[in-house]
Amino acid sequence: MKKINGNGAEIPALGFGTWELKGDEARNMTKAALDIGYRHIDTAQAYENESEVGAGIADSGVDRNDIFVTTKIWRDKFRDGDLQSSLKESLKRLDLDHVDLTLLHWPVFDVPIEETMSALNDAREQGLTRHIGLSNYTVALMKEAVEACPGPVADNQIEHHVYLDQSPVLDAARNLGLAVTAYSPLGHGGQVFEDNTLTSIGERYGKSGGQVALRWLVQRGVVAIPRTSSKDHAADNFDIFDFELEPAEISAISNLADPDGRRIDPDWAPDWDEAGSTHRI
Repeated sequence: MKKINGNGAEIPALGFGTWELKGDEARNMTKAALDIGYRHIDTAQAYENESEVGAGIADSGVDRNDIFVTTKIWRDKFRDGDLQSSLKESLKRLDLDHVDLTLLHWPVFDVPIEETMSALNDAREQGLTRHIGLSNYTVALMKEAVEACPGPVADNQIEHHVYLDQSPVLDAARNLGLAVTAYSPLGHGGQVFEDNTLTSIGERYGKSGGQVALRWLVQRGVVAIPRTSSKDHAADNFDIFDFELEPAEISAISNLADPDGRRIDPDWAPDWDEAGSTHRI
């Protein structure tokens, strides 16, 4: 499995996302993903499925050292002390003694960034997490968080897919040494499976438009974490390492970006106006 480096963190380039998976479905799909060959599992406190994801990891029988586990701290736990305690609770739910990457799920503006980043780094120093990072941080906020952190920041997880150009975030992250993880890497509503550009490129390789969209991300050095409730779709999403896109194909796919390509659910984007209208600011 290809890995993407973020300030010393070696993150498997393709992971399994668990957003919206609940109960037995979360447990069974986590196990199924690991059975397929995924070695990167992404969850979050706000997903309310850490216990089931942890059970799925245990059910898989895969050696813990071979699995890269990411979770995220919700924004009501950004105070020093609260953050560390909440991560310990996450570990109890996951039934793990540490996770590999802990992210701040969304920016918070009523807690000093210096306090939050110090607490996050302290969790790393305590051994609760091997690496630390951000999620949904704009270019400006990402730089501010990195400057405020006593230790290395590994990753910024953002919405990114063929219809949403995130080049400014990618460039800024790489200049800072961070990896970038793409959530919603297949876009929304299944459009990648019907897109003429993606399907025509896929026909050359015997791949679907979705597989081409994932390959486009991974080949450009972006971690992708597609989420699905179907074992067959999870297997299809994993089957992207036996072909390579040509530079002209990469360019054609990049040209699919749409100024209206972002989908932000207000429930998942609190105080978005305070953070800037797009990730690219």
